[in-house]
Amino acid sequence: MPLLELKDITKDFSGVRALDGVSFTLEKGEIHALCGENGAGKSTLIKILCGYYPHGSYGGEVLLEGEPLRFKDLHDSEEKGISLIAQELALVPELSVAENLLLGRAPSRLGFIQWDKVREEASKALEMVGLDLSPDEPVKELGVGQQQMIEIAKALSKKAGILVLDEPTAALTEADSQRLLDLLRQLKAQGVSCIYISHRLEEVGRIADRVTVLRDGKSIVTRKNKDLSRERIISHMVGREVKDLYPRPRTQAGGTLMAVKDLTVEDPANPGRFVVKDVSFEVRRGEILGIAGLMGAGRTALLSSLFGASRGKVGGLLDIEGRLRPPFRSPQEAIQAGVALVSEDRKKYGLVLESSVKENLILSSLRRLTHRGFLDHVQAEEECGQQVSAMRVKTPGLSVWLNKLSGGNQQKVVLGKWLMTSPKVLFLDEPTRGIDVGAKAEIYELIGKLCATGIGIVMVSSDLPELLGLSHRVLVLNQGRPTAAMDWREATPEKVMAAAALRTS
Repeated sequence: MPLLELKDITKDFSGVRALDGVSFTLEKGEIHALCGENGAGKSTLIKILCGYYPHGSYGGEVLLEGEPLRFKDLHDSEEKGISLIAQELALVPELSVAENLLLGRAPSRLGFIQWDKVREEASKALEMVGLDLSPDEPVKELGVGQQQMIEIAKALSKKAGILVLDEPTAALTEADSQRLLDLLRQLKAQGVSCIYISHRLEEVGRIADRVTVLRDGKSIVTRKNKDLSRERIISHMVGREVKDLYPRPRTQAGGTLMAVKDLTVEDPANPGRFVVKDVSFEVRRGEILGIAGLMGAGRTALLSSLFGASRGKVGGLLDIEGRLRPPFRSPQEAIQAGVALVSEDRKKYGLVLESSVKENLILSSLRRLTHRGFLDHVQAEEECGQQVSAMRVKTPGLSVWLNKLSGGNQQKVVLGKWLMTSPKVLFLDEPTRGIDVGAKAEIYELIGKLCATGIGIVMVSSDLPELLGLSHRVLVLNQGRPTAAMDWREATPEKVMAAAALRTS
């Protein structure tokens, strides 16, 4: 008998079937990965399991050790030892580690909290996840990786036997991700079971015992991890064979669109220290230049400074199609020169989520679309419609708020917004972060089409296979300095990582 069983789960929203007879089992001490594109039904399924959608609002059965579960809310699921570790962390930044760990259940006597016991229990919880922290440390002072561990410690302190982890490494560095995976292996050895949801299939391959794939609200396949290749998982997710995960655009590089000469960016918090130092490269027509490097290597600082959005002092020269000039002083200058930037955090820097698709698309083109102080709505509507069609954005209409779209479609809107400025050079900073493999394939196809039109692309990606698979040339940064430049034919993962980790003076 499995530890947990979901049988023939169905769920409808306003007449639309989100889950259609999904079945899923979890064994004791198992890590079971749940994979699928955005909209496949993963989030709906785990919300049913964790009591977010109460019993009676869905069809089918949820069984724990053979006993039916009828949760009314999240608290009920926690009482049964099921704990959700959501992608958006549920910690209170202003409170201490101990206060967060015991929030709502701190031991008290005669109406007064027993702080000695709070700290003692918090220390035991931190020890369970191997965190060497003071219980009095404010959570806001901790890194995202440590905060993620605290969420797990909080769940374990509630005697959780089943952890449901939704994209737990989405915001973590590679080192923090590895620490989390190591912890999950340790918990598995102690009998804790995990449902692991991630778009990062390489992590699924490293951590999962079994994999279940959802597509269009249905459970498509459940197999042992060792019996499923990454390509086979993707094929089940998208419903078709995917032969080439990273289709490098077959374009011939043209003339130089932009040359960067000895670019230097000062750290705004530490004058005299440089986050980018003496970086030079060319951006050619119809070509992708990949920027590789470890976390903190200066990749994002490089792109933002070239877009005129640096917070630190910038030095060096730009050659824009044969015309020398200093670096851009503002994004407006960059846009006027034909440069665009898709930032790594689309929700913070790229979009206004509580505005419509149309309003987001025209954000960077308002000056062109405005005549005598008034927006030309007819022209804006026409151009936005063309962009939505060209980018294949899945939306009921231009007036739909952007927060109603999936991550992949939001990313397409960001790209469309910048394409409406007719850029010559496009900077892409982590263009596929947080989107599923099906949407990634569409983004790759769009990038290829942009190359074919002669746009020069500079791309930063922490996904090394993606970076090497798409780029024509690769520039490696280490502590803000260039340590290698190579053609795609010689850019192996080993060479790139060796250059990324090279000691610099």
